[in-house]
Amino acid sequence: MGFEWTVALRFLREGGMQTLMIVAGTTIGIAVIVFITGFLGDLQRDLIKRTLGVQAHIVIRPAEEVARPLRDAPSAAAALPQVQARAQRLRSVDQWQALVPALEATPGIRAISPIAAGPGIITRGDANKTVTIMGIVPAPYVAVTRFNEKIVAGDLRLDPGDVLIGTDLAKDLGVGLGDKVRLSTPTSPGDAYQVRGIYDLGIRNLNRAYAYIGLAPAQALHALPGGVSSLELAVDDLFGAEKLAARLRRTMPHEVESWMQANPQLLAGLTNQTVMTLLVRFFLALVVAIGVSSVLVVAVVQKTKEIGILRAMGASRGRIMWVFLLQGALIGAGGALLGCACGYALTSVMSNILRSSDGTRLFAARLDPQLYLYTLFAAVALGLVAAMMPARRASRLDPAQAIRI
Repeated sequence: MGFEWTVALRFLREGGMQTLMIVAGTTIGIAVIVFITGFLGDLQRDLIKRTLGVQAHIVIRPAEEVARPLRDAPSAAAALPQVQARAQRLRSVDQWQALVPALEATPGIRAISPIAAGPGIITRGDANKTVTIMGIVPAPYVAVTRFNEKIVAGDLRLDPGDVLIGTDLAKDLGVGLGDKVRLSTPTSPGDAYQVRGIYDLGIRNLNRAYAYIGLAPAQALHALPGGVSSLELAVDDLFGAEKLAARLRRTMPHEVESWMQANPQLLAGLTNQTVMTLLVRFFLALVVAIGVSSVLVVAVVQKTKEIGILRAMGASRGRIMWVFLLQGALIGAGGALLGCACGYALTSVMSNILRSSDGTRLFAARLDPQLYLYTLFAAVALGLVAAMMPARRASRLDPAQAIRI
């Protein structure tokens, strides 16, 4: 063990209660930082998962039809003063079959699901409800939305004549598995469908809003032969969805919407939460750094004579500086190791306490090696920075004056 390590460890050991107190303070500060980072990170992921439900990360739709202003005369240069917006009709994404392979080859896109969706009516006896009739292909749709996790009765299988409905819609219609309902649209009188499965999205309005059938029957109901009303995409980087959507807008004439555009209030809430978390972490780190620096300044004063003796025996200014820098790094490393353990334990306790309305846990505590590794490096760096001022002060002590004190 080198000279600097030997002296640094001896000074810390001789500090006794003073060393224990600063390590305890560092541990508490880092534990709170780890807890806030892990807790809010897990809570954000769960919030996004529950809020987005079966919503895709990016949706590609046909561009809106724009009204072209008529001229009041062939030679007139100005458009008519009033132009009415065109009513938007249900249309297919142009050349969607050729678009899918190009999207699959785009880096960052994980899955693609064609959708044929439009307004319709679901009827059972005298009861009828307006719904959005969604035509899907189960395998790619599950890859995009994890819709299979929402099935609470029956199974996710859509043979011709099968339909999936929400729990609240099933109650409203008084139907269960195997019962028949009728689906119709403004462009088709519809047909009878058998309830193959029942889903629960966790939100009553959504459970009443959608009826899922196969893609081909939906194309017939919505008068979209061979067409789809949208392409839904899942991406690898959830918070990079808007950047990817912006790139896609530049390469195609369709409307491309990310989940961030569709949920601006959710995004604003998550952004504000992240900013507040960063502020709390910054001020906690600042308090820890000030505590470490204060203790080492006191240590320099207490060890002035010993530092003078070491300098008189030939220890250079650089070696004296490293003695105190190592003390700061050791305090940071010790506080980080204990703080990470305490932070994970606190996160585990909170994950078992906090419950959603249905009794399930809001989130599960995760061991994140990357978070703990970054915390360790940051704590060591923080300890070094905090020790810089007392280390410089110790290295500049004059040996003769220090010994006389």
